[in-house]
Amino acid sequence: MENRKLGSAGLAVSALGLGSMGMAGAYGAADTAEAVATIRRALDLGITFIDTADFYGPGTAEKIVAQALEGRRDEAVVATKFGMRRPAAGPPFVDGSPDYVRQACEASLQRMGLDHIDLYYLARLDPKVPVEETVGALAELVAEGKVRHIGLCEVSARTLRRASAVHPIAAVQTELSLWERHVEEEILPACRELGTGFVAYSPLGRGFLTGAFESAEDLAEDDQRRNHPRFQAENFDHNRQLVAAVEELANEKGISLTQLALAWVMAQGNDVVPIPGTRRTSHLEQNAAAADVRLSDEETARLSALFPVGATAGVRYPAHFMKTIDQS
Repeated sequence: MENRKLGSAGLAVSALGLGSMGMAGAYGAADTAEAVATIRRALDLGITFIDTADFYGPGTAEKIVAQALEGRRDEAVVATKFGMRRPAAGPPFVDGSPDYVRQACEASLQRMGLDHIDLYYLARLDPKVPVEETVGALAELVAEGKVRHIGLCEVSARTLRRASAVHPIAAVQTELSLWERHVEEEILPACRELGTGFVAYSPLGRGFLTGAFESAEDLAEDDQRRNHPRFQAENFDHNRQLVAAVEELANEKGISLTQLALAWVMAQGNDVVPIPGTRRTSHLEQNAAAADVRLSDEETARLSALFPVGATAGVRYPAHFMKTIDQS
């Protein structure tokens, strides 16, 4: 597995990472033993970039990462996130306050049994707290050695520029796939201007680009994707037709639709690292094989034309969650 560098500081990570949200039950019941085995198998395959968050579970995914890395910490680049608070009573809310930055970091270090976090992200911009204050608190953690690199999730180009004026931002993590390409206009160019790497979450369109679903009824009853507009009613049918067109090219190349979709993301630049999530070793191994797929410029352009910007039907999150995304 080749390495890629995130940010001007040169954080080296595997060209393909592993996301852990599904390991905490986001897409239906998950098996902890299988999740631990999946992370360990990822390390065996050279996938060293492990992505998690304190609010997956909450806390569950970080504990799974801790189990998986026992005796193998030096093999992994661990990224985790904070800022999405889920209290026992009351609705979730975003918290980017300096006091919470430190509190959340200490809790994550303890849960994962680490002395430092390689890449620590603010999961969502707190509209009540200037990003400069949040990044300033993160910079203090870097100075103390508790965090090596700082990241931001789902921020606008304007916010990234403000944050970068306080401290270098190693990576921005935002959704990017064939079916979600909004970052191409402003966010990716800003990352490149500022020397910030890009981490693509949901590079398989939350599983839609695997071709595994013929209807929303294929999803488990407790799968949160049932609430996503792109998985509902006529949106689903329209999006499935787009995926069918892409399948033709996958068949021509003799690879899976999953591998083709991941190869397209990796072809967007050596500063782009997709982090497909899975909780099963069989899916992981198929994903890992995508790192060996090489697309020609013509094939990349053909794929982009088959799934142009804005072609996907439906917004990418339910309305209440879209409100948490920085679009300023």
